[in-house]
Amino acid sequence: MERSELDAQFSFLVEADKLKSVERANTLNDLSRQENSAEHSWHLALYAMVLAGQAAPGVDLNRVIRMLILHDLVEIDVGDVPLHSGNGAAHGAPEIKAAEAAAAQRLFGMLPEAQGAEFLALWEEFEAAESPDAVFAKSLDRTQPLAQNLASNGVNWRRFNVTRENVETRVGSSIARGLPAVWEYLHARVRAHFG
Repeated sequence: MERSELDAQFSFLVEADKLKSVERANTLNDLSRQENSAEHSWHLALYAMVLAGQAAPGVDLNRVIRMLILHDLVEIDVGDVPLHSGNGAAHGAPEIKAAEAAAAQRLFGMLPEAQGAEFLALWEEFEAAESPDAVFAKSLDRTQPLAQNLASNGVNWRRFNVTRENVETRVGSSIARGLPAVWEYLHARVRAHFG
């Protein structure tokens, strides 16, 4: 039994390595190349640690970090769907959500049953963004790309013709929901960037 569990776990870990090959829309702050989804997940875990003091009372940082490490694994199958691409509608489109749910089932289904169910539940909780832990995690997921755009002088915002209003409506409300002081801080910089 133990060997088959290890076989399953290592098969999953080998599959998860593919996240390193998923290119995201955002560039690194130094503009040297596109960020990959694994780097994004790591950076978000660091954001959670650094900004933990901004979390609402009762938020479990360990659960948040676990959600952030798992949340984009579905991009192995679906790819990155940039929030600001086109009109932004594709990001939350029903067909994208269905494809991501199927990817989550496939990927977490590779693990031993109890572990896979636990990971799937964390992924679903993140996606629903209703629990305090998931609200904080989702806010961080919106904060990191915005901070990268500010650090790179808006290079990706220009690439996708993003306006200040796009940032405020597509990102601002999600950040403010779990990180109100962070949104206030970043919003001033967004307004200054767009003049």
